[in-house]
Amino acid sequence: MRTYILSSIFVVLWLTAGAFPQDEPPAAAGRLHQLFEDRFQWQMEQFPAQAMARGDYTHADRIADTSLRAIELRHQQTKAFVDQLHTIDRNELNTDDRLNYDLFELQLTRDIEGHRFRSFLMPIGSRSGIHQDIPQMAERVRFSTAQDYRNYLARLSQIPQALDNMIALMRLGIDERRTPAKITLAGIPAQLEAILEGDALDALGVPFDRFPDHIDADQRFGLQLGFNLISHELRVALRNYTTYINDEYLPNCRDTVAATDLPDGVDYYNHQLRTFTTTNLTAQEIHDIGLSEVARIRAEMLEVIRRSDFLEHNPEARSLDDDDALFDAFVDYLRTHARFYHTSEENLLAGYRDICKRVDGWLPKLFGTLPRLPYGVKEIPEFMAPTQTTAYYQHGDIRNAEAGFFMANTYALDQRPKYEMIPLAMHEAVPGHHLQIALAHELEGLPEFRKDAYFIAFGEGWALYSERLGLEMGMYDDPYNDFGRLLYEMWRACRLVVDPGLHAFGWSRDRAIQFMLHNTALSELNIENEIDRYIGWPGQACAYKIGELKIRELRTKAEEALGERFDVRAFHDVVLGAGSLPLTVLETRVNDWIDSQ
Repeated sequence: MRTYILSSIFVVLWLTAGAFPQDEPPAAAGRLHQLFEDRFQWQMEQFPAQAMARGDYTHADRIADTSLRAIELRHQQTKAFVDQLHTIDRNELNTDDRLNYDLFELQLTRDIEGHRFRSFLMPIGSRSGIHQDIPQMAERVRFSTAQDYRNYLARLSQIPQALDNMIALMRLGIDERRTPAKITLAGIPAQLEAILEGDALDALGVPFDRFPDHIDADQRFGLQLGFNLISHELRVALRNYTTYINDEYLPNCRDTVAATDLPDGVDYYNHQLRTFTTTNLTAQEIHDIGLSEVARIRAEMLEVIRRSDFLEHNPEARSLDDDDALFDAFVDYLRTHARFYHTSEENLLAGYRDICKRVDGWLPKLFGTLPRLPYGVKEIPEFMAPTQTTAYYQHGDIRNAEAGFFMANTYALDQRPKYEMIPLAMHEAVPGHHLQIALAHELEGLPEFRKDAYFIAFGEGWALYSERLGLEMGMYDDPYNDFGRLLYEMWRACRLVVDPGLHAFGWSRDRAIQFMLHNTALSELNIENEIDRYIGWPGQACAYKIGELKIRELRTKAEEALGERFDVRAFHDVVLGAGSLPLTVLETRVNDWIDSQ
């Protein structure tokens, strides 16, 4: 009876399908998602650190191959993935998968197009580079088994070759005239010396001070011995790398600052603007938007100055009729008065933690969906703090048992004013980077590449928009804190002026610094670090304000269209509910939501 039933089912399938579909190719959607999975697994194999950050230790005995041969091979493999994508008929996909198709194509083609500018031949900067990665290799990775320790030693043993690879890339960069601006590397010798002569490398041995109980004494002895040998080799290789940087590389880096001074520099800068802003705005258009925003924000700043207690404490300033003179006097007051600065690193960090907890209490009023992953606040490592910006976000992953972290700079406390702390915390932690990135990682039903995608204009635009949400929370009732908010908005507006100024319109570094000093209350140290960042990372700084303006524009449109039916929690869920998106795609998504309401 059972055989008869199965035979009958087969006949029915054969009659209704015309033939049993054994040899038919997979449907377009199936092929598409298999391609996504193949690419994802390829990335995990090529970049084991990314895999470990997600809790995947399959390739934990390796670090990424940084040789020129590997870089060129990955480029060819990426082109092969695009070729496979183009064999799939996009018209056979549903709406969601058409978007997946388009975003996958955009990410890969952007990488392919950028390859010709060979920025990989400039692998070092004041805020990045292998020398900064090495002291942190024991952080945010698993040490649960003896194999975890052996894998760690294997990764450390590959660092000398990786340093040699970096030297080979930089030598080729010198030959091709593709080097960073020398001024942006001024702090590198001090960083390298601090790593070699300070205690930064001691952090690599910390895991050997806290073995799990189940690892026996013999294993511990062998692992410790292996670390001692590898540690010595690593220090020798790092010393050779330092000698190369100081004696050969820095003297041969370019004295100019503009990206347009590089080979294919004009095309390179235009590519950077398109990539980072996800728009077709030109350098001139971005520059003009920046000038307009600077004028608007400066007018708002003057209003805040007049409702602060500045004139009460500085009666001589009441006679200043000129707005520029009043602004300069107020900024000088902010930069020099002790009331605006913490006197200890502990108090600074405690202040950030207090702000973050206050904001946490507001999140359910502004968001319908919140991430599960928690976050913390800690200081930027000492060896890299002098050349780092004021803060950054370090994302975590619950699969790797790692929280996200708001990393705050505690170096030079007289350059870290209190009135900047609220917008900075809201930008880097919640409702900014941590909330947006953690939510994206936890989205259900999206391919993995969508969860990991990070379009700068979206991510940084959202974080800047998040600073403004403090108005709805009452975080800026104090005029000085409100001025800090405007200061940070002005800072991003100035970037739209300064970045094209430096890279497209012939501005000198000093002119850019003076423009920022005139229009912001940022300390001179912060401004110099920021300008050097714009020089070393062309176009990236333009993404913040362009993205924020688009999100604010979309919110205004939704508020006007929906009136009393506008729900800010639903709006934010729509903005964040599909992960990081190009601004054009985000606009379509929000418009569709407005229509559906």
